[in-house]
Amino acid sequence: MIHSTIYVSFRFRRFYIWGKKENTRKNDLILSTWITPTDRFQYHILQADRLQFTHTFAAMNIFRLAGDMTHLFSVLVLLLKIHTIKSCAGISLKTQELYALVFTTRYLDIFTDFISLYNTVMKLIFLGSSFSIVWYIRRHKIVRRSYDKDQDTFRHYFLVIPCLVLAVLINHKFTFKEVMWTFSLYLEAVAILPQLVLLQRTRNIDNLTGQYVFLLGAYRALYILNWIYRHFTEPHYVHWITWIAGIVQTLLYADFFYYYFQSWKNNEKLQLPA
Repeated sequence: MIHSTIYVSFRFRRFYIWGKKENTRKNDLILSTWITPTDRFQYHILQADRLQFTHTFAAMNIFRLAGDMTHLFSVLVLLLKIHTIKSCAGISLKTQELYALVFTTRYLDIFTDFISLYNTVMKLIFLGSSFSIVWYIRRHKIVRRSYDKDQDTFRHYFLVIPCLVLAVLINHKFTFKEVMWTFSLYLEAVAILPQLVLLQRTRNIDNLTGQYVFLLGAYRALYILNWIYRHFTEPHYVHWITWIAGIVQTLLYADFFYYYFQSWKNNEKLQLPA
């Protein structure tokens, strides 16, 4: 005797359809002729959800996760410095404004394209933190007093315009979102320059500021390892624009990394040559 009842369970992203045929339970996926159109429709919905889950986390590996967490820690370190010490000494407002522009143009799809909860939360964190840091430096009645405007004189708009032009000329696809996303890659690659110039001018760097800049550089270095890993594990994974921008960004930190490790090795205060 064949029973027409089907039970669909969802366990650890595996799919089972339990069919009863002569009191025998089938562990494998059963798609028999007695499955109704409604059952088939529900199965395809579950299968589509499974494929979305697989696609979302296929790109996640230890290097990307470490890069994301390092980036997140860098922001937390800077917010800790500003919020607890009530000081932004040694922090470039120009760089923070550039990062706010980077995240704004990169995450234009935040309310239109849902990728995953993790992705959306990280976008909101970086958007919110970048604008809050800018607000602290510009508006907070105590924090803004420690901002060294006379030293932070890098003309950052000289970085914005060339990056925008380059994004219009060289991109994956000539659409507004794609051009803005490419622009954010180019701009992020050079956004640290005002900060590095400020550190060279002030020379004496406090621990939290040094850790913040180090974590920013480490985040991008870890992402390069992520790209290398994905290139060898995923077929046809090639993103030249992202790769080149990331390499340029990491190279800009090379001098800072050298003096950072020297200070750590010799247990000395971090100083950059003028």
